[in-house]
Amino acid sequence: MQSIIVHGGAGQIPPETHESHRRGCANAAVLGWQMLNDGGSALDAVEAAVRSLEDDPAFNAGHGAALTIDGEVELDAGIMSGATLKAGAVGALSGFANPISIARRLLEKSDHDLLVADGAASFALAQGFEPVSPASLITERQRTLFETLRTSAGPGDTVGALALDADDNIAAALSTGGYRFKWRGRVGDSPIPGAGLYAQNGVGAVACTGVGEHIMRTGLALRAMFWLEAGKPAPDAATAAIEQFQRLLPGGQAGLIIMDAQGGVGWAHSTPYLSYAYRTSADSNVAGAVSGA
Repeated sequence: MQSIIVHGGAGQIPPETHESHRRGCANAAVLGWQMLNDGGSALDAVEAAVRSLEDDPAFNAGHGAALTIDGEVELDAGIMSGATLKAGAVGALSGFANPISIARRLLEKSDHDLLVADGAASFALAQGFEPVSPASLITERQRTLFETLRTSAGPGDTVGALALDADDNIAAALSTGGYRFKWRGRVGDSPIPGAGLYAQNGVGAVACTGVGEHIMRTGLALRAMFWLEAGKPAPDAATAAIEQFQRLLPGGQAGLIIMDAQGGVGWAHSTPYLSYAYRTSADSNVAGAVSGA
């Protein structure tokens, strides 16, 4: 069984951007599926899918990420192997276009699970990653939002992916520009195992999105994993986790995608919308949509 599911974030996705969200998620799922079909690992698949979303200016990750209070881009990303429970993550990283690949390298080449800010940048340079001009990551859309919504801080979307490969290894990955107008140095849930993401062979994987502070306060990813451990299939576990989240934090904003050990997928959200796409061995094509639309 092989399976891939991606999300493009949960929240107030403007209707005029629904098509670009569907298309971007579908493209990422296709890339992840091709990686699995060519014999790649679950880690390869989630990295490829998330890189695609980071490069797509429709999403709040990499190129097109939300801007900080200073009008700059700071990125968080995390990736986790279900086979080893090892994670690699970076936070508050500036000057690199694909933080998910830096997180992957940290997973493979370091005993650390999380590096932030200058430390993350130093590691990236030492590993041969090419820096980019921070201004090159800023899109006209985000600059306009910064100028017109300067007094209205708010959540930004996250992008994520889960994959199960032919060897039954499972992996999770997340990347984000974080909260719009966030304070410099703020790190959200995306690089935090148990909060934003989790993966464990034989159980499943989760990737969250929404308001990072809400997700961290409730340990949403790990709570969703508990429902998988209790034997719920992915769709039911997703619904149960979000219902539990809403009981713990009424009015909280979050969504998630989830995959069980058999490659079944599900999603749920307390926000108006969540964009996603997926393909499993039981499907002949990628299916994607904006949930709630």
